[in-house]
Amino acid sequence: MLDGHLFVDAHVHVPVLGSLAPAWLQWARDFGPAGLLERAWDDEGRPRPEVLDDLFEAEGVDAALLFCEYSPKATGYQRFDDLLPIVEHHPQRFRPVANVNPHLHFPIARELERQLDHGAAALKLHPVHGGFRCDDRALWPAYAVLAERGVPLVVHCGTSSFPGSMNELAHPEILLPVVRDFPELDVVLAHGGRGWWYDAAAHLALSHPTVWIELSGLPPRRLPDYYARFDLARLARRFIFGTDWPGVPGTARNARAVVALGLDDETAGLVLGGNARAVYAGLDHLAG
Repeated sequence: MLDGHLFVDAHVHVPVLGSLAPAWLQWARDFGPAGLLERAWDDEGRPRPEVLDDLFEAEGVDAALLFCEYSPKATGYQRFDDLLPIVEHHPQRFRPVANVNPHLHFPIARELERQLDHGAAALKLHPVHGGFRCDDRALWPAYAVLAERGVPLVVHCGTSSFPGSMNELAHPEILLPVVRDFPELDVVLAHGGRGWWYDAAAHLALSHPTVWIELSGLPPRRLPDYYARFDLARLARRFIFGTDWPGVPGTARNARAVVALGLDDETAGLVLGGNARAVYAGLDHLAG
């Protein structure tokens, strides 16, 4: 709990370090706390589940959603199965999030179902690093699986500075056919349109009850500027808190900075954990 509210970090990376491009390691060192990689990963570059558990408990995090990513063009491989030892250490706190890339996984629905069977709380797609469009019909079988199982889709909707990134693929409008063809599917816009598309992301979230804005990688103090054309109090009710950990100085500090923008207590509860509990699969055990 954080200040009396359920607290979920909906965007966390804990990969095996040796599977990544050097640029990812430099990003983590530049934006995360000093010495974190040496503390939370062992000498072989594998995450230490017990250390991670202590770190997130100290920040008040009730649940952390662990991302993976198959993006050899940009950041490398963050494999789904590498997350499972962390989840097994504390399944009430840690939940994995699936990832597929249509250039690598076929049949794509089969690989998604395999990851969902291991308890994935969502499917994350990374078109910018993976080099594909989310309106590619090759992804429709995966969306159909999500809709059938009641599992949400998370999509990277924001610019990336990693070499090999294809930022032109991050525009939220690319998701319009997905939202239209799968009206029951919750769609979470990770990074909330960061860079060029804040207005598009906000409009989607306010005009579609299944679309949400996830705040990872967005400095809280800048949110009123990023969404200046919208009523922030209304838009905030569509927010889901996330950090892009480990590239964040402090999880609780970021969360309190979001609340300090003037959110009322009810809205703060939704942003910090209530919306995540409602959207992501397998968080029903968390106190509302």
